[in-house]
Amino acid sequence: MRVLSVEALGADFAAAVREEATGWDRRGALPAEMARALGANGLLGADLPRAHGGLDAGAAALGELCAHLGGVCSALRGLVTVQGMVSAALLRWGTPAQRDRWLPALARGTRIAGFAVTEEGAGTDLAVATTTISRAGTGFELTGRKRWVTFGQVADVFLVSGLVDGEHTTVLVEADRPGVWREPVTGQLGMRAAQLAHLRFDAVSVPAENLVAPPGFGLSHVVATALDHGRFTVGWGCVGMAEACLREATGHVVNRRQGGVSLAEHQVVRGLLGRAAVDTAAARELCRRAARLRAAGDPEAVVGTVAAKYAAARAAAEVAGSAVQVLGAAGCAPESRPGRFFRDAKVMEIIEGSAQVCELTVAEDLLRRHGYSTAGAR
Repeated sequence: MRVLSVEALGADFAAAVREEATGWDRRGALPAEMARALGANGLLGADLPRAHGGLDAGAAALGELCAHLGGVCSALRGLVTVQGMVSAALLRWGTPAQRDRWLPALARGTRIAGFAVTEEGAGTDLAVATTTISRAGTGFELTGRKRWVTFGQVADVFLVSGLVDGEHTTVLVEADRPGVWREPVTGQLGMRAAQLAHLRFDAVSVPAENLVAPPGFGLSHVVATALDHGRFTVGWGCVGMAEACLREATGHVVNRRQGGVSLAEHQVVRGLLGRAAVDTAAARELCRRAARLRAAGDPEAVVGTVAAKYAAARAAAEVAGSAVQVLGAAGCAPESRPGRFFRDAKVMEIIEGSAQVCELTVAEDLLRRHGYSTAGAR
């Protein structure tokens, strides 16, 4: 029996569902069976150790998997991303009991996770969160609101950030606990099949064993681990989007004639394709570099991942826009894949660290290498 690599499994899965993604986007939801289908192929916990239900895949393989899925549907790739973010946080900072309970279920897709950190008044600055996690008897009580939670409509468990005695903390909250309320979000710009929801927690009781890492570790350790994993997979998903748009635009240019002249004969069109090809290739190389840094455990991996996500999201937005431009009315049609990716790509420039925040992070690292501190002292 032939054993397929993670990359091959991802390619086969993406090819099998490619023509269904437009319908998912139109209906605003992935099919209910999709999580289990991904899990059955080992694609929801590909980078988890086999002891926890994963395939023990390396960073490069995980990246290629996300590129394949991202080239078909951003929401589908988003499901892999969010499961991976929560799994990565639990693998590194969870207790043995938490890992045993949740990681195999998340890898199989029998449980769906949500990552709930964004708040109304916080935005990118997660440090100003107002959700409170109060000590109550032997456990905790959670009160607050979270916004834009990917797959928040259907998640079985949320990794939630909040404050315990003023210290940033994270807890697992099962979705069926009394006091958990979901408000579905529909019609957003992109990732329309990602079943987003705003959440409200009204004095939700959670046991002490749901605490993930000690109080004070929530933002700097648990959330940081999840976001780092998320940026890596989002970046690779953007590579897949850019490559898909470039293929579609090039195919159109080769086959389309206007006034008896092939679009391929127009220098303006060739210039547009050339820029798109370079942007796409550059994004892929930066994501490959990030994968190598992560595999090597290099301290520069975090900033390398930020740079890769930044470049790949920009490339996806630029190339998708160019593809729509080349396709003209066909690119604006309801079933247009580049049109859908054009909307999704703008979202990618905002989530898991906006483009502007990524620029500041990369610049700060550059200045640090030259001996400059944020306080301005040399």
